[in-house]
Amino acid sequence: MKQSISHKSASRGISDHGWLHSRHTFSFAHYFDPQRMNFGALRVLNDDTVAAGMGFGEHPHRNMEIISIPLKGELRHQDSMGTTAIIREGEIQVMSAGSGITHSEYNHQSNQEVQFLQIWIVPNQQDVTPRYDQISIRELEKKNDFFQILSPNPSDQGVWIHQEAWFHMGILEKEHSTTYQFKNPDNGLYVFVLEGNIKVDGQELSDRDGLGIWETTEVLFESVTHARVLLMEIPMNF
Repeated sequence: MKQSISHKSASRGISDHGWLHSRHTFSFAHYFDPQRMNFGALRVLNDDTVAAGMGFGEHPHRNMEIISIPLKGELRHQDSMGTTAIIREGEIQVMSAGSGITHSEYNHQSNQEVQFLQIWIVPNQQDVTPRYDQISIRELEKKNDFFQILSPNPSDQGVWIHQEAWFHMGILEKEHSTTYQFKNPDNGLYVFVLEGNIKVDGQELSDRDGLGIWETTEVLFESVTHARVLLMEIPMNF
């Protein structure tokens, strides 16, 4: 039987450090809720806003797939593999921390804030060789349909990670309906609304609301207004 769990935007954890304002869908740092530790292999979904010229200093990670999706502005990335890069709105970044990596992320601009999603996925392999990748997703965009931006397969469209997960984005015009078909019927789907109002299997969602759905093979989307959504199909048992 199809099951779901709703996380309204206002129910998320809050961190405000002055230079950083973050909303946490799942437990992270000083925000802890034992009922909101993860959705399957989706461990972290942070909605971060970083002040001009500020950022996260060098810090370590291990055995986690870390995805960043800028929504506004530019991020400057540096890591212990020697990578230096600028990640912009319309791009996606992936970093497999694997056996260990250190990195920093700063707002590249001195006159405006940067907004981005920070997503952590628990990998299906431990201590892999760390790696970094980023691509533009603008040329992948499709109106009124879902387009893939991440998968488990290096040869597929988008970036790839060490997990049986698929990410899609959708840009839906007002009063348009479409269906998402699961890649793996044992997975769950976490829907995160970037903007707009939409019905997901009849449940109404708006800006920054999240909804997890599992024990099904397809999900119906009906846009109430123009909407942008991020879909994360994730293993529930890992």
